Amino acid sequence: MSVAVAVTVLFWVSVATLAIGLARRARLWRTGREATVEWTGLLTVPKRYFVDLHHVVARDPYIANTHIATAGGAFAALVLVAINYGLGLYAPVLDWAILLAAIVMLTGVYFVWMRRRHPPLRLSGGAWNRLPYTLTAFALGLALLTLIPSQTLSAGIAIAALLLLLAGSSELALGIGTGGPMKHAVAGLLHLAFHPRPERFAGVRSTALAPLALSNHDFGARKPSDFLWTELLSFDACVECGKCEQSCPAFAAGQPLNPKKFIQDLVAGLSGSNDSAYAGRPYPGIPIGYHRGSLSETIVPKLIEAETVWSCTTCRACVEECPMLIEHVDAIVGMRRSLNLMQGEVPGTAPETLSNLRETETQGGHAKAARYNWAVDLDVPVAEPGKPIDLLLVAGEGAFDMRYQRTLRALVKLMKAARLDFAVLGERERDTGDTARRLGDEATFQFLAKRNIETFASLDFKRIVTSDPHVLHSLRNEYSALGGKYTVIHHTALLAELAERGKLQLGKSPEVRALTYHDPCYLGRYNGETEAPRALLRKLGIEVREMERSGLRGRCCGGGGGAPLTDIPAKQRIPDIRMGDARDVGADVIAVACPQCTAMLEGVAGAHAEVLDIAELAAASLEAQA
Repeated sequence: MSVAVAVTVLFWVSVATLAIGLARRARLWRTGREATVEWTGLLTVPKRYFVDLHHVVARDPYIANTHIATAGGAFAALVLVAINYGLGLYAPVLDWAILLAAIVMLTGVYFVWMRRRHPPLRLSGGAWNRLPYTLTAFALGLALLTLIPSQTLSAGIAIAALLLLLAGSSELALGIGTGGPMKHAVAGLLHLAFHPRPERFAGVRSTALAPLALSNHDFGARKPSDFLWTELLSFDACVECGKCEQSCPAFAAGQPLNPKKFIQDLVAGLSGSNDSAYAGRPYPGIPIGYHRGSLSETIVPKLIEAETVWSCTTCRACVEECPMLIEHVDAIVGMRRSLNLMQGEVPGTAPETLSNLRETETQGGHAKAARYNWAVDLDVPVAEPGKPIDLLLVAGEGAFDMRYQRTLRALVKLMKAARLDFAVLGERERDTGDTARRLGDEATFQFLAKRNIETFASLDFKRIVTSDPHVLHSLRNEYSALGGKYTVIHHTALLAELAERGKLQLGKSPEVRALTYHDPCYLGRYNGETEAPRALLRKLGIEVREMERSGLRGRCCGGGGGAPLTDIPAKQRIPDIRMGDARDVGADVIAVACPQCTAMLEGVAGAHAEVLDIAELAAASLEAQA
C-alpha cells in the first residue's frame, strides 16, 4: 500500500470514528428536554464563529492570534486532506497547500506550548496539557508526507510520519466520543448552530429568563436530563479556559462557586462520571473527587452542593467573558427553581423575604402605602386611570430604604426642574418579582408580574422610568413573555437625554474629589447601558477614573441574585473587593446608579470612598446654581 493510499484510509477511518463518537454523544444530549431549533442554524456557524465568538476571544490578543493560527491551520489542512486524499486526487499542488497550512498550524501550536509552559491559574491542566504535543504530531506528520517527494520517502520516515499523523488525528477523531479536550471542536460548532439563545447572534443583548410552564409541572432542572438538550450540548462546548472563573465575584470572595467547575460538573453528570478527572481549581472549600452524577440522578447534592448554587449573584460576568458563549446563569437559576419549587430548600433569610412577597407584595413586609412616604413634601402626583401622563416613575424596593430615599428625592427634583409630566404608582406599586425569580421562586414572580401587568393596563402612560436596574430589567425584558410590553428607561438615561436636549440645565458639579463610576450588573451586562451614566457625569464636568474592571466587564457589588439573602459564607465580602478596585484608582467618591449597589458598597466596613448616586450629583449641581 502506498503512503498516499494509507493516508486516504487513515482519513476515512478517522471520519468514521468521529461520526460514531458524535452519534454516541448526541444520544446523551438528546436525553435533555425538547428545544425549538432552526436547522438552518448550521449555515450560520461561519459568521457566529468568525464574528461573534472571535469578538470575545479577541479581548486576549495572544490567544486570539494563537487560535487563528492553530485552529485556522488545522481546519485548512483537514479540508485540503479531505479533498486531496479523501477523494483520492493526490495532486502535488494541493500537497503544497497542505504543507503551508501545516506550517501555519505549527506556528500557532508553538504559542500554545509557550502558554502551557507557564499557564495562568485559571487554565485547566490534565489532558489539556497534551494538546501541544498531539497537535504538533498532526502538523509534523502532514509536513513530512507533503514536503518529501514520495519517490525519495524512505520506509522509516513514511512510518514515522504516519504514526505522527495517527497520534494527531486520534485527538480529534476520538475527542467527541471519549470526552477528550478536542471534544469542544465539534460540540462548540454545533453549540453555535443550536445556541439556547440564538437571538444573541442578531445583535440582541439577550438576558431575560424564560418563564416556566408551571401548569405543565415544569419546575426547573433537578437532574441533568431536565435541561434543554441544547443546554446539554452547550456544556460540552466548554474549553476550560477559566475566563469565567477569573471574572466570578463569588469565586474571588472565596465562596464555594467556580463557574468553570460548575459547567464541568454538569458535563460529568451528562456522561455519568465523577469529578475526579477535573484538572482545574476546585470550588473554594470543597475538595475534588467526592461527587458523582448521571443523567437520571438529582444534581444536588450528589454532583453539586447546594451552597455552590446559592453563591451566584447572577451578575453574568461569566457569560460575558466566556469565549464559547455558554450561559452559566441560566443553568444555575434552573437548578435554583428546582430546589425552591420542588424541595423548598432556600438558605439564609431568603424564605422570609419570599414569604413577605407572597403576603405583602414587598420584600420587607412593609405596607405598600408607605412606599412613597419620603415624597409627602414634594407634591408628587399619583397616576390615576383615565389620566394620561408621559412618564410613570416606578421606585422599586429602594423606596423603603432611608438611604436610597435621598436618591429618589433628588430624581424627583430633577424631573420637576425639567418640567416633566410624570406620576408615581403610590400604593398600587408592588415588587416586580425580580428577586423571587432569581431565587428560583417562579410562582411568586409570575403572580407579582401578572398583578403588575393588570395595574399598568389600567393606566395611560408612554414610558416607565426607574432608578433600579433590577426593576428596569424585569419590566423591560421579562414581563413581555407574560404579555406586558413597555418602554422602560433608567433614570441616568432619562437625565442624560434631558441634559442633551437642554431641558435640564446642569451646571458644573461642586464635587471636586476624585471619582469613579461603578457599573451595576443589571444595567450594564443585562441591558447594555454603560454610556448614559458616563455622559451625564461628563455633562456635570466630572472626570471619571475608570476602574480596571468597568463597563460590560465591571465587577459585581455582590447584591444581585438574592445573594445578600442566601448569605453563603466566604473568606471576604464581594463589596469589599469592589471598594478595593476604587481604592486602586485613588477614588474618594464612587458614583452609583442602583439601590442594591448603594446598599452593598455603603456596607463596607472601615474607611472607604463615599457612595453617591448620579442623581444626587446632578441635583447638587442644580442647587449650586440656585
